[in-house]
Amino acid sequence: MTNNAKPKLLVLLGPTAVGKTSLSIEIAKKFSCEIISGDSMQVYRGMDIGTAKITPEEMDGVPHHLIDVLEPDEPFSVARFQEWCRELIPEIHGKGKLPFIVGGTGLYIESVCYEFQFTEAGADEEFRAEQQRIADQEGAEVLHAKLAEIDPKSANRLHPNDVRRVIRALEVFHLTGETLSSSLERQNKQSPYDLCFIGLTMDRQMLYNRIEQRIDGMIAAGLIGEVQRLLDRGFSRDLVSMQGLGYKEIAEHLVDGLPLELAVEKLKRDTRRFAKRQLSWFRHMNDISWVDVGDGRNFSANFEAVRAIIAGKFPTDLEYNSKH
Repeated sequence: MTNNAKPKLLVLLGPTAVGKTSLSIEIAKKFSCEIISGDSMQVYRGMDIGTAKITPEEMDGVPHHLIDVLEPDEPFSVARFQEWCRELIPEIHGKGKLPFIVGGTGLYIESVCYEFQFTEAGADEEFRAEQQRIADQEGAEVLHAKLAEIDPKSANRLHPNDVRRVIRALEVFHLTGETLSSSLERQNKQSPYDLCFIGLTMDRQMLYNRIEQRIDGMIAAGLIGEVQRLLDRGFSRDLVSMQGLGYKEIAEHLVDGLPLELAVEKLKRDTRRFAKRQLSWFRHMNDISWVDVGDGRNFSANFEAVRAIIAGKFPTDLEYNSKH
């Protein structure tokens, strides 16, 4: 199959708070896209403020997929994301629209773009239970440090609070003798799609300032009440979703009595670290055309830079639908 015969797939990625949402809407309208959320948290209903979920008003009529599709206690994985995207991409093409993945979860996005094969290494329930006991009794950081010794790349990608995925990475090594990161690196990087990969970046300190401003905005918008409502509905703090940034820290304030000021500072620190891990993941991806959106240019200039990359990669006839 020649490259031109492959279905087109547009991707916009970047660290949290870099400004993907507003740009993605204008791009989608210009190139007649439907957006697939490439975010591992925005799938959950009732988790809106802490995930910076796009609102119906912000969507401005652009169809979005994989937002509000699961309850917080339902399982979600990279394999499930991949499966959904395999169904959505041809479905969107069938409407004469361009599929457009927007998000910051690098592994999830790469798994779709390059059709990663997730061979099940099997399971060892006794091993899992033992690792969970260590996390419960000695702390999640101890488990994360254990992973850092055998698989530093996976440890760098995973937050210590993401106990389920840390345990899975340990389990893969326990069962196969191969690290999870090595398995991912062996994946075939040939894409079934004609890809246009765009990344947004900015000065690190500017990004950190935006992260802190966003978190202050989340608190003002009612994040504390959102977390309290989830707890009141019976969603356990131990759920993967409730270990997400914003939810874990605010739950510590609400349940454990951690002073709000300290909880917010912890959230800002953890989110800065998360953005650093995102950027580290993106750096090993070779196909990204980067746009610096923090170099003093305004929104129109940033949009034009992104539009030019897409127009250069894909035939300009993609834009015809936006006129219809």
